[in-house]
Amino acid sequence: MSNEEIKTNFIHDIIDADLASGKRTQIVTRFPPEPNGYLHIGHAKAICLDFGTAEKYNGKCHLRFDDTNPEAEDEEYVQAIQDDIKWLGFDWGENLFWASNYFDQMYSYAVELIKKGKAYVCELSQEAFKDYRGIPTEPGKEPPGRQNTIEENLALFEKMKNGEFEDGACVLRARIDMASPNLHLRDPALYRIKRAHHHNTGDTWCIYPMYDFAHCIEDSIEGVTHSMCTLEFEVHRPLYDWILQTLEIFQPQQIEFSRLNLTYTVMSKRKLLELVNEKLVDGWDDPRMPTLCGMRRRGFTAAAIRNFCGILGATKVESISEIELFESIVRDDLNETSPRAMAVLDPIKVVLENYPEDQTETFELPNHPKKEELGTRTVPFSRELFIERNDYIDVPPNNKYKGFFVGREVRLRGAYLATCTAVEKDADGNVVFIACTYDPKTKGGSAPDGRKVKGTIHWVSAKHAVDAEIRSYDRLFTEENPLADKEKDFKEFIDPQSLEISTAKIEPVLAQAVPSSRFQFERIGYFCADLDHTPEAPVYNRTLTLRAPRK
Repeated sequence: MSNEEIKTNFIHDIIDADLASGKRTQIVTRFPPEPNGYLHIGHAKAICLDFGTAEKYNGKCHLRFDDTNPEAEDEEYVQAIQDDIKWLGFDWGENLFWASNYFDQMYSYAVELIKKGKAYVCELSQEAFKDYRGIPTEPGKEPPGRQNTIEENLALFEKMKNGEFEDGACVLRARIDMASPNLHLRDPALYRIKRAHHHNTGDTWCIYPMYDFAHCIEDSIEGVTHSMCTLEFEVHRPLYDWILQTLEIFQPQQIEFSRLNLTYTVMSKRKLLELVNEKLVDGWDDPRMPTLCGMRRRGFTAAAIRNFCGILGATKVESISEIELFESIVRDDLNETSPRAMAVLDPIKVVLENYPEDQTETFELPNHPKKEELGTRTVPFSRELFIERNDYIDVPPNNKYKGFFVGREVRLRGAYLATCTAVEKDADGNVVFIACTYDPKTKGGSAPDGRKVKGTIHWVSAKHAVDAEIRSYDRLFTEENPLADKEKDFKEFIDPQSLEISTAKIEPVLAQAVPSSRFQFERIGYFCADLDHTPEAPVYNRTLTLRAPRK
Protein backbone atom coordinates (compact mmCIF):
# COMPACT_ATOMS: atom_id res chain seq x y z
CA MET A 1 0.00 0.00 0.00
CA SER A 2 1.56 3.27 -1.09
CA ASN A 3 1.43 6.47 0.94
CA GLU A 4 -0.81 7.97 -1.74
CA GLU A 5 -3.41 5.23 -1.21
CA ILE A 6 -3.69 5.91 2.53
CA LYS A 7 -6.40 8.51 3.00
CA THR A 8 -6.11 11.23 5.60
CA ASN A 9 -8.42 11.02 8.60
CA PHE A 10 -8.74 12.69 11.99
CA ILE A 11 -6.10 10.37 13.45
CA HIS A 12 -3.61 11.44 10.82
CA ASP A 13 -4.46 15.07 11.58
CA ILE A 14 -3.43 14.41 15.20
CA ILE A 15 -0.21 12.76 14.08
CA ASP A 16 0.55 15.61 11.67
CA ALA A 17 0.18 18.08 14.54
CA ASP A 18 2.40 15.98 16.82
CA LEU A 19 5.12 15.83 14.19
CA ALA A 20 4.86 19.54 13.41
CA SER A 21 5.15 20.48 17.09
CA GLY A 22 8.06 18.14 17.71
CA LYS A 23 6.10 16.13 20.27
CA ARG A 24 6.89 13.04 18.19
CA THR A 25 9.70 12.45 15.73
CA GLN A 26 9.00 8.84 14.75
CA ILE A 27 5.60 7.16 14.60
CA VAL A 28 5.09 3.76 16.21
CA THR A 29 1.72 2.00 16.13
CA ARG A 30 0.70 -1.51 17.10
CA PHE A 31 -1.93 -4.12 16.30
CA PRO A 32 -2.64 -5.98 19.57
CA PRO A 33 -4.83 -9.06 18.97
CA GLU A 34 -5.77 -11.44 21.73
CA PRO A 35 -4.97 -15.00 20.55
CA ASN A 36 -8.43 -16.28 21.50
CA GLY A 37 -10.04 -16.56 18.07
CA TYR A 38 -9.64 -15.92 14.37
CA LEU A 39 -9.53 -12.42 12.91
CA HIS A 40 -12.61 -11.11 11.10
CA ILE A 41 -13.27 -8.22 8.75
CA GLY A 42 -13.74 -5.88 11.70
CA HIS A 43 -10.13 -6.55 12.65
CA ALA A 44 -9.15 -5.84 9.04
CA LYS A 45 -10.14 -2.21 9.52
CA ALA A 46 -7.86 -1.93 12.55
CA ILE A 47 -5.04 -3.74 10.75
CA CYS A 48 -5.29 -1.41 7.75
CA LEU A 49 -5.34 1.62 10.04
CA ASP A 50 -2.49 0.49 12.31
CA PHE A 51 -0.15 -0.80 9.61
CA GLY A 52 -1.27 1.74 6.99
CA THR A 53 -0.61 4.67 9.32
CA ALA A 54 2.87 3.38 10.09
CA GLU A 55 3.57 3.03 6.37
CA LYS A 56 2.28 6.52 5.63
CA TYR A 57 4.66 8.08 8.14
CA ASN A 58 7.59 5.71 7.48
CA GLY A 59 7.22 4.44 11.00
CA LYS A 60 6.83 1.00 12.56
CA CYS A 61 3.81 -1.10 13.43
CA HIS A 62 4.25 -3.79 16.05
CA LEU A 63 2.32 -7.03 16.08
CA ARG A 64 1.77 -7.72 19.76
CA PHE A 65 -0.18 -10.63 21.13
CA ASP A 66 -2.07 -9.60 24.25
CA ASP A 67 -1.83 -13.01 25.86
CA THR A 68 -2.94 -12.12 29.38
CA ASN A 69 -5.82 -14.62 29.57
CA PRO A 70 -4.29 -18.09 29.14
CA GLU A 71 -7.57 -19.99 29.50
CA ALA A 72 -8.89 -18.66 26.18
CA GLU A 73 -5.66 -18.64 24.17
CA ASP A 74 -4.36 -21.16 21.67
CA GLU A 75 -1.30 -21.53 19.43
CA GLU A 76 -3.67 -22.25 16.53
CA TYR A 77 -4.99 -18.70 16.80
CA VAL A 78 -1.48 -17.25 17.01
CA GLN A 79 -0.47 -18.77 13.68
CA ALA A 80 -3.79 -17.96 12.02
CA ILE A 81 -3.55 -14.29 13.03
CA GLN A 82 -0.08 -13.99 11.51
CA ASP A 83 -1.23 -15.71 8.31
CA ASP A 84 -4.20 -13.38 7.96
CA ILE A 85 -2.18 -10.20 8.44
CA LYS A 86 0.34 -11.30 5.82
CA TRP A 87 -2.47 -12.25 3.44
CA LEU A 88 -3.90 -8.75 3.81
CA GLY A 89 -0.54 -7.43 2.62
CA PHE A 90 1.15 -6.25 5.81
CA ASP A 91 4.31 -7.30 7.63
CA TRP A 92 5.62 -6.45 11.08
CA GLY A 93 9.21 -7.42 10.25
CA GLU A 94 11.19 -7.87 13.46
CA ASN A 95 8.53 -6.19 15.58
CA LEU A 96 6.73 -9.24 17.00
CA PHE A 97 5.99 -8.94 20.71
CA TRP A 98 4.06 -10.69 23.46
CA ALA A 99 2.40 -9.19 26.52
CA SER A 100 3.69 -12.19 28.46
CA ASN A 101 7.27 -11.08 27.80
CA TYR A 102 6.56 -8.16 30.12
CA PHE A 103 5.00 -10.07 33.03
CA ASP A 104 8.01 -9.49 35.29
CA GLN A 105 7.97 -5.76 34.53
CA MET A 106 4.22 -5.55 35.05
CA TYR A 107 4.54 -7.23 38.43
CA SER A 108 7.23 -4.73 39.42
CA TYR A 109 4.99 -1.85 38.35
CA ALA A 110 2.14 -3.29 40.43
CA VAL A 111 4.43 -3.41 43.46
CA GLU A 112 5.44 0.18 42.72
CA LEU A 113 1.78 1.26 42.74
CA ILE A 114 1.32 -0.42 46.12
CA LYS A 115 4.37 1.38 47.49
CA LYS A 116 2.96 4.68 46.22
CA GLY A 117 -0.27 3.94 48.09
CA LYS A 118 -2.08 3.66 44.76
CA ALA A 119 -3.03 -0.03 44.86
CA TYR A 120 -4.36 -2.48 47.43
CA VAL A 121 -5.51 -6.08 47.77
CA CYS A 122 -9.28 -6.56 47.95
CA GLU A 123 -10.93 -9.78 49.09
CA LEU A 124 -14.49 -9.02 47.96
CA SER A 125 -16.29 -11.65 45.92
CA GLN A 126 -17.04 -10.84 42.30
CA GLU A 127 -20.67 -10.08 43.15
CA ALA A 128 -19.72 -7.87 46.09
CA PHE A 129 -17.12 -6.13 43.94
CA LYS A 130 -19.86 -5.00 41.55
CA ASP A 131 -22.17 -4.06 44.41
CA TYR A 132 -19.57 -1.84 46.08
CA ARG A 133 -18.68 -0.24 42.75
CA GLY A 134 -22.26 0.93 42.33
CA ILE A 135 -23.77 2.81 39.39
CA PRO A 136 -22.54 5.93 37.52
CA THR A 137 -25.12 8.28 39.06
CA GLU A 138 -24.32 7.34 42.65
CA PRO A 139 -20.95 7.03 44.42
CA GLY A 140 -19.66 3.58 45.23
CA LYS A 141 -18.89 2.25 48.70
CA GLU A 142 -15.38 2.06 50.08
CA PRO A 143 -14.30 -1.61 49.86
CA PRO A 144 -12.84 -3.47 52.84
CA GLY A 145 -9.07 -3.40 52.59
CA ARG A 146 -8.89 0.02 50.99
CA GLN A 147 -7.33 1.33 54.18
CA ASN A 148 -4.78 -1.47 54.50
CA THR A 149 -1.26 -0.26 55.08
CA ILE A 150 1.32 -0.42 52.31
CA GLU A 151 3.12 -3.19 54.18
CA GLU A 152 -0.09 -5.23 54.50
CA ASN A 153 -0.82 -4.87 50.80
CA LEU A 154 2.72 -5.82 49.80
CA ALA A 155 2.48 -8.96 51.93
CA LEU A 156 -0.94 -9.89 50.54
CA PHE A 157 0.15 -9.33 46.96
CA GLU A 158 3.20 -11.50 47.56
CA LYS A 159 0.91 -14.24 48.84
CA MET A 160 -1.23 -13.88 45.72
CA LYS A 161 1.87 -14.36 43.56
CA ASN A 162 3.02 -17.35 45.62
CA GLY A 163 -0.29 -19.16 45.20
CA GLU A 164 -1.40 -18.91 48.83
CA PHE A 165 -4.97 -17.89 47.86
CA GLU A 166 -7.59 -19.76 45.87
CA ASP A 167 -8.58 -18.55 42.43
CA GLY A 168 -10.95 -15.59 42.77
CA ALA A 169 -10.24 -15.12 46.48
CA CYS A 170 -8.84 -11.62 45.96
CA VAL A 171 -7.64 -9.11 43.41
CA LEU A 172 -5.20 -6.24 43.34
CA ARG A 173 -7.08 -2.98 42.78
CA ALA A 174 -5.98 0.53 41.89
CA ARG A 175 -6.86 3.16 44.49
CA ILE A 176 -8.39 5.99 42.43
CA ASP A 177 -11.89 7.33 43.19
CA MET A 178 -14.90 5.30 44.31
CA ALA A 179 -17.14 8.30 43.58
CA SER A 180 -16.03 8.83 39.98
CA PRO A 181 -18.89 8.92 37.42
CA ASN A 182 -16.62 6.72 35.27
CA LEU A 183 -16.95 3.21 36.68
CA HIS A 184 -13.58 2.27 35.21
CA LEU A 185 -11.96 4.65 37.71
CA ARG A 186 -13.71 3.18 40.74
CA ASP A 187 -10.70 1.24 41.95
CA PRO A 188 -10.50 -1.16 38.98
CA ALA A 189 -8.91 -4.58 39.29
CA LEU A 190 -5.28 -4.77 38.12
CA TYR A 191 -4.40 -8.42 38.88
CA ARG A 192 -6.44 -11.56 39.43
CA ILE A 193 -5.58 -15.08 40.53
CA LYS A 194 -5.91 -17.64 37.74
CA ARG A 195 -4.22 -21.01 37.91
CA ALA A 196 -3.94 -21.69 34.20
CA HIS A 197 -1.06 -22.98 32.11
CA HIS A 198 0.27 -20.25 29.83
CA HIS A 199 1.53 -21.10 26.35
CA ASN A 200 4.56 -18.84 26.81
CA THR A 201 5.35 -18.70 30.53
CA GLY A 202 4.11 -22.17 31.47
CA ASP A 203 3.20 -22.42 35.17
CA THR A 204 5.48 -19.60 36.31
CA TRP A 205 2.56 -17.36 37.23
CA CYS A 206 -0.73 -17.96 38.99
CA ILE A 207 -1.65 -14.27 38.86
CA TYR A 208 -2.23 -12.45 35.59
CA PRO A 209 -2.64 -8.73 34.85
CA MET A 210 -6.00 -7.39 33.73
CA TYR A 211 -6.15 -6.12 30.16
CA ASP A 212 -6.53 -2.45 31.12
CA PHE A 213 -3.43 -2.61 33.31
CA ALA A 214 -1.34 -4.62 30.87
CA HIS A 215 -2.21 -2.84 27.65
CA CYS A 216 -1.00 0.63 28.50
CA ILE A 217 2.22 -0.73 30.00
CA GLU A 218 2.89 -2.79 26.87
CA ASP A 219 2.40 0.33 24.75
CA SER A 220 4.73 2.30 27.01
CA ILE A 221 7.51 -0.29 27.07
CA GLU A 222 7.45 -0.60 23.27
CA GLY A 223 7.50 3.16 22.70
CA VAL A 224 4.17 3.20 20.87
CA THR A 225 3.33 6.80 20.04
CA HIS A 226 -0.30 6.47 18.98
CA SER A 227 -2.37 3.62 20.38
CA MET A 228 -5.47 3.28 18.21
CA CYS A 229 -8.48 1.33 19.43
CA THR A 230 -12.23 1.18 18.92
CA LEU A 231 -14.74 3.51 20.54
CA GLU A 232 -15.75 1.24 23.42
CA PHE A 233 -12.30 1.90 24.92
CA GLU A 234 -12.91 5.65 25.10
CA VAL A 235 -14.18 5.35 28.69
CA HIS A 236 -11.07 3.29 29.50
CA ARG A 237 -8.71 6.07 28.36
CA PRO A 238 -8.67 7.93 31.74
CA LEU A 239 -7.48 4.71 33.38
CA TYR A 240 -4.89 4.18 30.61
CA ASP A 241 -3.53 7.68 31.30
CA TRP A 242 -3.77 7.36 35.11
CA ILE A 243 -1.66 4.20 35.23
CA LEU A 244 1.12 5.64 33.07
CA GLN A 245 1.12 9.02 34.78
CA THR A 246 1.13 7.46 38.25
CA LEU A 247 4.03 5.19 37.29
CA GLU A 248 5.73 8.18 35.63
CA ILE A 249 6.66 6.24 32.50
CA PHE A 250 6.42 7.00 28.77
CA GLN A 251 2.84 7.85 27.81
CA PRO A 252 1.49 7.03 24.34
CA GLN A 253 -1.67 8.73 23.12
CA GLN A 254 -4.75 6.52 22.95
CA ILE A 255 -7.09 7.46 20.09
CA GLU A 256 -10.47 5.83 19.51
CA PHE A 257 -12.28 5.22 16.22
CA SER A 258 -15.55 3.52 15.29
CA ARG A 259 -15.46 -0.20 14.71
CA LEU A 260 -16.51 -1.83 11.43
CA ASN A 261 -20.01 -3.29 11.55
CA LEU A 262 -21.61 -5.06 8.60
CA THR A 263 -25.23 -5.97 7.86
CA TYR A 264 -26.23 -9.65 7.90
CA THR A 265 -23.18 -10.35 10.06
CA VAL A 266 -22.07 -10.69 13.67
CA MET A 267 -18.60 -9.56 14.69
CA SER A 268 -18.36 -10.83 18.26
CA LYS A 269 -15.63 -13.47 18.57
CA ARG A 270 -17.64 -15.04 21.37
CA LYS A 271 -20.68 -15.42 19.14
CA LEU A 272 -18.60 -16.65 16.22
CA LEU A 273 -17.09 -19.25 18.56
CA GLU A 274 -20.65 -20.33 19.45
CA LEU A 275 -21.34 -20.96 15.77
CA VAL A 276 -18.18 -23.04 15.47
CA ASN A 277 -18.61 -25.03 18.70
CA GLU A 278 -22.26 -25.78 18.00
CA LYS A 279 -21.32 -26.89 14.47
CA LEU A 280 -23.74 -24.43 12.90
CA VAL A 281 -20.91 -23.62 10.47
CA ASP A 282 -18.06 -25.76 9.21
CA GLY A 283 -15.32 -24.17 11.29
CA TRP A 284 -13.72 -20.74 11.52
CA ASP A 285 -12.94 -20.78 7.79
CA ASP A 286 -16.50 -21.55 6.70
CA PRO A 287 -17.00 -19.25 3.68
CA ARG A 288 -20.15 -17.81 5.28
CA MET A 289 -18.17 -16.53 8.27
CA PRO A 290 -16.88 -12.92 8.40
CA THR A 291 -13.46 -14.25 9.39
CA LEU A 292 -10.60 -13.37 7.08
CA CYS A 293 -9.81 -17.05 6.55
CA GLY A 294 -13.48 -17.68 5.69
CA MET A 295 -13.54 -14.78 3.24
CA ARG A 296 -10.27 -15.97 1.70
CA ARG A 297 -11.72 -19.47 1.26
CA ARG A 298 -14.85 -18.05 -0.32
CA GLY A 299 -12.76 -16.13 -2.84
CA PHE A 300 -12.82 -12.54 -1.56
CA THR A 301 -9.55 -10.76 -2.28
CA ALA A 302 -7.26 -8.98 0.14
CA ALA A 303 -7.21 -5.98 -2.21
CA ALA A 304 -11.00 -5.65 -2.05
CA ILE A 305 -11.00 -5.83 1.75
CA ARG A 306 -8.29 -3.18 1.99
CA ASN A 307 -10.20 -0.99 -0.46
CA PHE A 308 -13.40 -1.38 1.56
CA CYS A 309 -11.63 -0.43 4.78
CA GLY A 310 -10.08 2.57 3.03
CA ILE A 311 -13.45 3.79 1.79
CA LEU A 312 -14.94 3.53 5.29
CA GLY A 313 -11.97 5.40 6.77
CA ALA A 314 -11.61 6.26 10.45
CA THR A 315 -14.33 8.28 12.15
CA LYS A 316 -15.90 8.71 15.58
CA VAL A 317 -19.38 7.85 14.30
CA GLU A 318 -20.76 4.39 15.08
CA SER A 319 -22.60 2.96 12.08
CA ILE A 320 -23.36 -0.27 10.30
CA SER A 321 -22.10 -0.60 6.73
CA GLU A 322 -24.23 -2.29 4.11
CA ILE A 323 -22.89 -5.60 2.92
CA GLU A 324 -24.02 -4.64 -0.59
CA LEU A 325 -21.27 -1.99 -0.67
CA PHE A 326 -18.66 -4.52 0.36
CA GLU A 327 -19.88 -7.06 -2.19
CA SER A 328 -19.86 -4.41 -4.91
CA ILE A 329 -16.21 -3.64 -4.17
CA VAL A 330 -15.38 -7.36 -4.26
CA ARG A 331 -17.17 -7.75 -7.60
CA ASP A 332 -15.27 -4.83 -9.10
CA ASP A 333 -11.97 -6.37 -8.03
CA LEU A 334 -12.88 -9.87 -9.22
CA ASN A 335 -14.11 -8.54 -12.55
CA GLU A 336 -10.67 -7.06 -13.18
CA THR A 337 -8.57 -9.97 -11.94
CA SER A 338 -10.52 -13.19 -12.52
CA PRO A 339 -9.87 -15.37 -15.59
CA ARG A 340 -12.99 -16.47 -17.42
CA ALA A 341 -14.04 -20.08 -17.88
CA MET A 342 -17.22 -21.98 -18.69
CA ALA A 343 -19.26 -24.12 -16.32
CA VAL A 344 -22.85 -25.34 -16.53
CA LEU A 345 -24.60 -25.50 -13.18
CA ASP A 346 -27.99 -26.87 -14.31
CA PRO A 347 -27.17 -28.87 -17.41
CA ILE A 348 -29.26 -30.10 -20.30
CA LYS A 349 -27.72 -31.74 -23.34
CA VAL A 350 -27.50 -30.26 -26.81
CA VAL A 351 -26.88 -32.57 -29.78
CA LEU A 352 -25.50 -30.97 -32.96
CA GLU A 353 -27.03 -33.48 -35.34
CA ASN A 354 -25.00 -32.42 -38.40
CA TYR A 355 -21.67 -32.41 -36.53
CA PRO A 356 -19.46 -35.51 -37.12
CA GLU A 357 -19.87 -37.98 -34.26
CA ASP A 358 -16.16 -38.83 -33.96
CA GLN A 359 -14.86 -35.27 -34.37
CA THR A 360 -13.33 -33.11 -31.66
CA GLU A 361 -12.10 -29.57 -32.14
CA THR A 362 -10.35 -27.13 -29.85
CA PHE A 363 -10.80 -23.39 -29.60
CA GLU A 364 -8.42 -20.86 -28.12
CA LEU A 365 -10.53 -18.56 -25.96
CA PRO A 366 -9.29 -15.48 -24.11
CA ASN A 367 -9.08 -15.76 -20.34
CA HIS A 368 -10.25 -12.17 -19.99
CA PRO A 369 -12.05 -9.94 -22.51
CA LYS A 370 -9.91 -6.89 -21.72
CA LYS A 371 -6.63 -8.27 -20.35
CA GLU A 372 -4.45 -9.92 -22.96
CA GLU A 373 -1.79 -10.52 -20.31
CA LEU A 374 -4.02 -13.19 -18.76
CA GLY A 375 -3.55 -15.26 -21.91
CA THR A 376 -5.78 -17.84 -23.52
CA ARG A 377 -6.92 -21.39 -22.82
CA THR A 378 -7.72 -24.37 -25.02
CA VAL A 379 -11.36 -25.48 -24.87
CA PRO A 380 -12.50 -28.77 -26.46
CA PHE A 381 -15.67 -28.91 -28.60
CA SER A 382 -17.66 -31.95 -29.74
CA ARG A 383 -21.03 -33.07 -31.13
CA GLU A 384 -22.71 -33.18 -27.74
CA LEU A 385 -22.64 -30.20 -25.38
CA PHE A 386 -24.09 -29.16 -22.07
CA ILE A 387 -25.84 -25.82 -21.73
CA GLU A 388 -27.80 -24.22 -18.90
CA ARG A 389 -31.39 -25.41 -18.62
CA ASN A 390 -32.64 -21.82 -18.59
CA ASP A 391 -30.98 -21.23 -21.96
CA TYR A 392 -33.90 -23.05 -23.58
CA ILE A 393 -37.59 -22.13 -23.42
CA ASP A 394 -40.60 -23.33 -25.36
CA VAL A 395 -42.08 -19.87 -25.79
CA PRO A 396 -39.92 -16.79 -25.13
CA PRO A 397 -41.50 -14.31 -22.69
CA ASN A 398 -40.39 -11.31 -24.75
CA ASN A 399 -37.95 -10.31 -27.48
CA LYS A 400 -35.21 -9.80 -24.89
CA TYR A 401 -34.82 -13.55 -24.35
CA LYS A 402 -31.48 -14.64 -25.79
CA GLY A 403 -31.48 -18.42 -25.43
CA PHE A 404 -32.74 -21.26 -27.60
CA PHE A 405 -36.27 -22.02 -28.67
CA VAL A 406 -37.27 -24.03 -31.72
CA GLY A 407 -36.16 -22.10 -34.80
CA ARG A 408 -33.84 -19.73 -32.89
CA GLU A 409 -30.18 -19.40 -33.90
CA VAL A 410 -27.78 -18.71 -31.03
CA ARG A 411 -24.03 -18.19 -30.77
CA LEU A 412 -22.15 -20.85 -28.84
CA ARG A 413 -19.44 -18.78 -27.14
CA GLY A 414 -16.28 -18.71 -29.27
CA ALA A 415 -17.33 -21.74 -31.36
CA TYR A 416 -20.22 -21.72 -33.87
CA LEU A 417 -23.71 -20.48 -34.54
CA ALA A 418 -26.32 -23.17 -33.93
CA THR A 419 -30.07 -23.37 -34.52
CA CYS A 420 -32.52 -25.29 -32.35
CA THR A 421 -34.57 -27.68 -34.50
CA ALA A 422 -36.40 -29.82 -31.93
CA VAL A 423 -36.51 -30.88 -28.29
CA GLU A 424 -37.21 -34.19 -26.59
CA LYS A 425 -39.09 -34.28 -23.29
CA ASP A 426 -39.80 -36.93 -20.70
CA ALA A 427 -43.23 -37.99 -19.45
CA ASP A 428 -43.29 -35.08 -16.99
CA GLY A 429 -42.62 -32.54 -19.70
CA ASN A 430 -39.01 -31.90 -18.74
CA VAL A 431 -36.57 -31.29 -21.56
CA VAL A 432 -34.19 -34.25 -21.97
CA PHE A 433 -32.11 -32.88 -24.82
CA ILE A 434 -32.16 -30.25 -27.49
CA ALA A 435 -31.56 -31.06 -31.14
CA CYS A 436 -29.65 -28.44 -33.11
CA THR A 437 -27.78 -27.92 -36.33
CA TYR A 438 -24.60 -25.90 -36.49
CA ASP A 439 -23.28 -23.76 -39.32
CA PRO A 440 -19.70 -24.92 -40.07
CA LYS A 441 -19.01 -21.63 -41.85
CA THR A 442 -19.33 -19.71 -38.57
CA LYS A 443 -16.24 -21.07 -36.82
CA GLY A 444 -15.26 -18.73 -34.05
CA GLY A 445 -18.84 -17.57 -33.60
CA SER A 446 -19.29 -15.08 -36.43
CA ALA A 447 -21.12 -15.47 -39.77
CA PRO A 448 -19.26 -14.61 -42.98
CA ASP A 449 -22.48 -13.23 -44.46
CA GLY A 450 -22.70 -10.74 -41.61
CA ARG A 451 -25.98 -11.99 -40.18
CA LYS A 452 -26.59 -11.14 -36.54
CA VAL A 453 -27.78 -13.41 -33.77
CA LYS A 454 -29.58 -12.24 -30.70
CA GLY A 455 -27.86 -14.27 -28.00
CA THR A 456 -24.58 -15.83 -26.94
CA ILE A 457 -24.59 -18.72 -24.47
CA HIS A 458 -21.84 -20.70 -22.77
CA TRP A 459 -21.38 -24.44 -23.09
CA VAL A 460 -19.19 -27.38 -22.09
CA SER A 461 -18.30 -30.32 -24.31
CA ALA A 462 -20.11 -33.38 -22.93
CA LYS A 463 -17.26 -35.68 -23.93
CA HIS A 464 -14.72 -33.61 -21.99
CA ALA A 465 -16.84 -32.21 -19.18
CA VAL A 466 -15.71 -32.82 -15.60
CA ASP A 467 -18.20 -33.13 -12.75
CA ALA A 468 -17.55 -30.61 -9.97
CA GLU A 469 -19.14 -30.04 -6.59
CA ILE A 470 -20.48 -26.51 -6.37
CA ARG A 471 -21.01 -24.98 -2.95
CA SER A 472 -23.26 -21.98 -3.40
CA TYR A 473 -22.79 -19.73 -0.39
CA ASP A 474 -25.06 -16.87 0.60
CA ARG A 475 -25.38 -14.63 3.64
CA LEU A 476 -25.46 -16.59 6.88
CA PHE A 477 -28.28 -14.57 8.44
CA THR A 478 -31.70 -13.55 7.18
CA GLU A 479 -31.80 -10.33 9.21
CA GLU A 480 -29.73 -7.21 8.57
CA ASN A 481 -28.89 -7.01 12.28
CA PRO A 482 -29.16 -10.46 13.90
CA LEU A 483 -28.47 -8.92 17.31
CA ALA A 484 -31.16 -6.24 17.18
CA ASP A 485 -33.90 -8.33 18.80
CA LYS A 486 -32.69 -8.78 22.37
CA GLU A 487 -35.51 -11.21 23.09
CA LYS A 488 -34.23 -13.74 20.58
CA ASP A 489 -31.08 -15.77 20.17
CA PHE A 490 -29.15 -14.47 17.16
CA LYS A 491 -28.79 -18.06 15.95
CA GLU A 492 -32.53 -18.14 15.24
CA PHE A 493 -31.84 -15.93 12.23
CA ILE A 494 -29.43 -18.33 10.52
CA ASP A 495 -30.57 -18.93 6.94
CA PRO A 496 -30.94 -22.71 6.40
CA GLN A 497 -30.41 -22.09 2.67
CA SER A 498 -27.17 -20.16 3.10
CA LEU A 499 -25.35 -23.17 1.63
CA GLU A 500 -26.63 -25.21 -1.28
CA ILE A 501 -24.58 -28.00 -2.84
CA SER A 502 -24.98 -29.15 -6.43
CA THR A 503 -23.03 -30.80 -9.25
CA ALA A 504 -21.93 -28.86 -12.31
CA LYS A 505 -20.26 -29.66 -15.61
CA ILE A 506 -17.01 -27.73 -15.97
CA GLU A 507 -14.44 -27.35 -18.71
CA PRO A 508 -11.18 -29.26 -18.11
CA VAL A 509 -9.05 -26.23 -17.23
CA LEU A 510 -11.18 -25.66 -14.14
CA ALA A 511 -10.46 -29.16 -12.87
CA GLN A 512 -6.72 -28.53 -13.12
CA ALA A 513 -6.79 -25.27 -11.16
CA VAL A 514 -4.94 -25.10 -7.85
CA PRO A 515 -6.92 -24.49 -4.64
CA SER A 516 -7.83 -20.82 -4.04
CA SER A 517 -7.77 -20.02 -7.78
CA ARG A 518 -10.53 -17.57 -8.67
CA PHE A 519 -12.59 -17.56 -11.85
CA GLN A 520 -15.58 -15.91 -13.36
CA PHE A 521 -17.88 -18.64 -14.60
CA GLU A 522 -19.19 -16.88 -17.67
CA ARG A 523 -22.72 -15.53 -17.28
CA ILE A 524 -23.05 -17.06 -13.80
CA GLY A 525 -20.78 -15.53 -11.18
CA TYR A 526 -17.45 -15.62 -9.40
CA PHE A 527 -16.14 -18.89 -8.00
CA CYS A 528 -13.07 -20.02 -6.09
CA ALA A 529 -11.45 -23.46 -6.06
CA ASP A 530 -11.90 -24.71 -2.52
CA LEU A 531 -9.11 -25.95 -0.26
CA ASP A 532 -10.61 -29.44 -0.79
CA HIS A 533 -10.32 -29.08 -4.58
CA THR A 534 -8.34 -31.71 -6.54
CA PRO A 535 -8.27 -32.48 -10.30
CA GLU A 536 -9.95 -35.80 -9.54
CA ALA A 537 -12.65 -34.27 -7.33
CA PRO A 538 -13.06 -30.57 -8.16
CA VAL A 539 -14.84 -28.36 -5.62
CA TYR A 540 -15.77 -24.73 -6.23
CA ASN A 541 -17.20 -22.19 -3.81
CA ARG A 542 -19.47 -19.52 -5.18
CA THR A 543 -18.01 -16.20 -4.14
CA LEU A 544 -20.71 -13.91 -5.52
CA THR A 545 -23.21 -13.76 -8.33
CA LEU A 546 -22.36 -11.49 -11.24
CA ARG A 547 -24.82 -8.89 -10.03
CA ALA A 548 -26.26 -8.03 -6.69
CA PRO A 549 -29.55 -9.81 -6.00
CA ARG A 550 -32.62 -7.62 -5.97
CA LYS A 551 -33.98 -6.77 -2.53
